[in-house]
Amino acid sequence: MRIQIAEKTDFLTVKTITQTTILSVYPKYYPAGAVRFFSEHHSDEKILNDILTGKVYLLETEGGTAGTVTISGNEINRLFVLPGYQGRGYGSQLMDFAEQMIRRESDTVILDASLPAKKMYLRRGYRSTAYQTIETDNGDYLCYDVMERSFRE
Repeated sequence: MRIQIAEKTDFLTVKTITQTTILSVYPKYYPAGAVRFFSEHHSDEKILNDILTGKVYLLETEGGTAGTVTISGNEINRLFVLPGYQGRGYGSQLMDFAEQMIRRESDTVILDASLPAKKMYLRRGYRSTAYQTIETDNGDYLCYDVMERSFRE
């Protein structure tokens, strides 16, 4: 297993991991309008821009590319593990990596926690600092927590 920075040629891989995970997992937690909003939020333009600015990383395993994470300042964004690789600790490995990268510059990590991921973040010591809702198509809502973890002793 290794984590490496994504290159422009990895765009399709990052997009596939992101969209496959959203469209496979999120319908179990959110209504259709919220899933569509979330999918569109992670647009090609945003993914490519993050890759070109050196913010995106890929987790490679012997079986293939399992996940991705985007680090922007002290924020963790777009952390996804393909459904076939979930439950093997890859999400935790991406989190460990992202937290280590952020700790070089900041004592605090911030992230937006979707319903499927919130439990993992709570186990890692994150606390909710805000609860957000976004109205989407058909009057559906995307609900998530803004979470924070401090590394100050």
